[in-house]
Amino acid sequence: MKTSRWLLALYSLIILFGMMAALPNILPQTFLDKLPSWLPHQRVSLGLDLRGGSHLVLEVDAADLVKERLQTLTQDARQTLAQGGIATTSIRRNEHGITVTLADAARRSEAETALQKLAAPVGVTGSADLAFGGTGSEIAVTLTDAGLADRVTAAVDQSLEIIRQRVDQVGVAEPTIQRVGSDRILVQLPGVQDPKRLRDLLGSTAKMSFHMLAEPAPDGRMPAGLVTLADDQGRQYQIIERAELSGDHLTDARVSFNPNNNEPVVNFRFDTLGAQRFAAITQANVGKPFAIVLDNKVLSAPVINEPITGGSGQISGSFSVQSANDLAALLRAGALPAKLTVVEERTVGADLGADAISVGITTGVIGFGLVVAFMLFLYGAWGLLANLALALNVVLTFAGLTLLGATLTLPGIAGIVLGIGLAVDANVLINERIREETAKGRGAMAALDAGFNRAYSTIVDSNVTALIATALLFWFGTGPVRGFAVTMGLGIAISMFTAVSIVRVIMVAIVRRRKLKVLEIKPLLPLKLVPSGTHIAFMKGRFIGIGISAVLSIASLVLFFKPGLNYGVDFRGGIQLEITTAQPADLGAFRSGLDSLGLGEVALQQFGDDHRLLVRVERQPGGEEAQSTAVQTLRNKLVEIDASSTVQRTEVVGPKVSGELATAGFLSVLLASLAMMAYIWVRFEWPFAVGAIVTLVLDVTKTVGFFALTGLDFNLTAIAALLTLVGYSVNDKVVVYDRMRENMRLYKSMSLRDIIDLSINETLARSLYTSATAFLALLPMAIWGGSAVESFAVPMVFGIVVAATSSVFIAAPILLFLGDWRRRHAAPVVRKA
Repeated sequence: MKTSRWLLALYSLIILFGMMAALPNILPQTFLDKLPSWLPHQRVSLGLDLRGGSHLVLEVDAADLVKERLQTLTQDARQTLAQGGIATTSIRRNEHGITVTLADAARRSEAETALQKLAAPVGVTGSADLAFGGTGSEIAVTLTDAGLADRVTAAVDQSLEIIRQRVDQVGVAEPTIQRVGSDRILVQLPGVQDPKRLRDLLGSTAKMSFHMLAEPAPDGRMPAGLVTLADDQGRQYQIIERAELSGDHLTDARVSFNPNNNEPVVNFRFDTLGAQRFAAITQANVGKPFAIVLDNKVLSAPVINEPITGGSGQISGSFSVQSANDLAALLRAGALPAKLTVVEERTVGADLGADAISVGITTGVIGFGLVVAFMLFLYGAWGLLANLALALNVVLTFAGLTLLGATLTLPGIAGIVLGIGLAVDANVLINERIREETAKGRGAMAALDAGFNRAYSTIVDSNVTALIATALLFWFGTGPVRGFAVTMGLGIAISMFTAVSIVRVIMVAIVRRRKLKVLEIKPLLPLKLVPSGTHIAFMKGRFIGIGISAVLSIASLVLFFKPGLNYGVDFRGGIQLEITTAQPADLGAFRSGLDSLGLGEVALQQFGDDHRLLVRVERQPGGEEAQSTAVQTLRNKLVEIDASSTVQRTEVVGPKVSGELATAGFLSVLLASLAMMAYIWVRFEWPFAVGAIVTLVLDVTKTVGFFALTGLDFNLTAIAALLTLVGYSVNDKVVVYDRMRENMRLYKSMSLRDIIDLSINETLARSLYTSATAFLALLPMAIWGGSAVESFAVPMVFGIVVAATSSVFIAAPILLFLGDWRRRHAAPVVRKA
């Protein structure tokens, strides 16, 4: 076995490049700025849960688009038919269109031809956004689905640019603004901690218009087409609905101060056409009041003292400096084409983000240290190679995250930590296989070659199953959970390179340089956790194992229904606030104060210490907007109860999003299980696949029961834990299955029961050691990781133990039952005489 120099050079270049790409993540910015420009400077971006900031998902209000289109259509239809001399008795607007009633049914064809000119083309297909129907004198004009979808798409595209301009106007650094799905926009703003201001800034349509106030005619009658609007002080105004001038003609808006009272005002300027129109309006209405309206709210209603011909004006009111700046920013950026509704909101304080980084790094380093110590204990000096590969895996994972421009989240740190445990699985499989080949009397190089070759298929199978679960987690996940999927997937893929290719090259070099005749991999201490040559008759206890598992799974199902899962806001919608107080929190005062708000069920829970409080409020009736209103009410009341209280984290999920997340979570776990079964079926045989999927269902059932028993939040992070457990559980079974398949080929005359017992005994050490590495890597995070990751780390530690035992006591007995059943029902072989 000789390693090509070209291959060595390639490996060296990959490692060197990876280390250079990862290096900026640990260098101080001042030092990084001094490095030459040709060296890598890019760092891994930190998610909002690590650096603090606000995360909002906005949805285009399709109903608002329909309303605006129908309003315009009604006016245009009335004007078009009047110009054509076609009399109508009524034009009525309904939910999806308008109904035109003609005075003369004989002119229906002529009226339809005129109305068809009002239809707008849809996309590149050339179809129209209006459909025509009805009979007799009635013409029904309705919006088509294609027309509505086209309007929503155009509205999202336009809204993206306007939101980007608004964010730039207020000077937020490094914003993330992108389209999500067909009708939603994701906005992530680091450092922004005022969610109300953020919602007002992004959700305000900012449609500005100028209207004349209604005045009675000489006979005392009020004109037609009036609407009543109010200002911030609650004063009501009757204005003429038809706008004299729209805000589309504004070219600039700036904040200044009134010299008389030093209050902030907003000065605005029109374009040429707007200036001409504004001058004409003011000349014709001197001495009359007019209203400046923004999103159906009167900003001011001054009296026109003289004609305004300069093309500029001023908005005054009860503005603070910040609100005046925000209004000016909104007017400069322009109006949104449709109303945007906040359907999901999450904010994290900067202090909490810093704490999350500290906890994540600390628990990760402790987990890494435990795995390193365990590998040294198992394999002595040869364990150093596994630890070197592990360190390279972490470095190259950070390099991959940097080069991909991925965002590192707190669940992402958990993914790296779990990846540490899974990355050494390959080294455990290889080292144990080399030990077996050496025990058979093979020489050093032969044992090395056979160990790597025979462990390779098992390593590939186990990693593919984990990657399937990771891919589905990325597909169905959102936000930080996707960050977990990315880091986990990268770690698994890179471990194939570091744990197999790099370690193999180094081991070959050591054997050749030292001219070893026998390759002995000895533990650090003369003590083996699993003695060689174990002959435990596992299948004798198969009924006990399955019985205990069945009882636990049934108990888990009972717990699922009562008391049930503690669903987080991700799945049931609602509001969750994490609060810190300077003094120990008075639960009684908080409970009575929040209950008085009339927001329904309010749950309070202390965690960590008596200065931290978790507030959960049920989903509010009234849709997505009601949730946002309730958050501000809660924030105001919390400060009233305890002036020192600070909201460190906010999560608001509307009913629509919570339903979608619940559906996606269920589908992801179901599809992952089916994908595992399909893969095992293809790689092995159907009894193996059925045994794996049945065991998998039992493992997941017990973990769900664990959630119900402990009361841990069942949220998106919990779904990440279940999906990871699905991949890990099958991963663990593949190790045993692979040896069973190999022994079936070697010992064709041996009974299936003996083959299963033999295979379990031969792989017992590997199964226990691989489970132990994952367990040790996650244990510190489960103990000290805090509330942000406890829904992942704690059930994963439990699930690892369950998966390790089920491989032996559940999957293997099921395989034995199915194998015996297939043998008994196999068609008899007829031989010719």
